Amino acid sequence: METIETTKTPDSPERIPLPNSTAILVLGIFSIVTSLCCGFVAIVGLVLGIVALVLSSKATSLYQENPGKYAESSYKNANAGKICAIIGIVISGMLILIGLIYLFVVGATLSTLFGILPWENLIN
Repeated sequence: METIETTKTPDSPERIPLPNSTAILVLGIFSIVTSLCCGFVAIVGLVLGIVALVLSSKATSLYQENPGKYAESSYKNANAGKICAIIGIVISGMLILIGLIYLFVVGATLSTLFGILPWENLIN
């Protein structure tokens, strides 16, 4: 059996991973999970999504400047994290908006209810 040795030539340098590509993916996934699990506390998912989105824009610009320097798999991780972050931001935003509408409706209903009740008859 013959062994083939592979040597690196100066023309093909080893590609390094993009900085924070794995962290972007993890933050994007956690953004979706915390948005869905936490309900009205969706602010956590919103913050994680925004952080992942900012990091992914930096990583994407680094890759666009010099694509031969960075590994394509880490670029794909950063893009997947960016997509997850956008989904998490949308879900969190919708849940926060629904929560605010709910609180507004409940507050208006209770305000009207307490204004209609004859409190003078109940106190005496």
